[in-house]
Amino acid sequence: MASQIHKDDVGTKLLVTVTDDGSAVDISSASSLTIFIRQPSGTVLERTGVVEDGPNGKMYYLTVLGDLDAAGNYKIQGKVVISAGTFYTSISNFKVHCNL
Repeated sequence: MASQIHKDDVGTKLLVTVTDDGSAVDISSASSLTIFIRQPSGTVLERTGVVEDGPNGKMYYLTVLGDLDAAGNYKIQGKVVISAGTFYTSISNFKVHCNL
């Protein structure tokens, strides 16, 4: 993610890492990658993730118009389905700043 995210930013990379017991889960052959974004209003967006570094469990989503439509505190969580099971990432927080 960028060092500072602003309201209505488009193309911001939201990166999550899938781990199990502290070790990265190889998501190279995942059948499903999902990234959930909880907006300040409580609305949860469900977006398709893209593998960035499969062996190291990294996936991302690039924001589009409407994803970051309010300044405030957001939450993000990833979900991946692989042959070994379904895994969720830890929930992370990020702040979206207002514009002038």
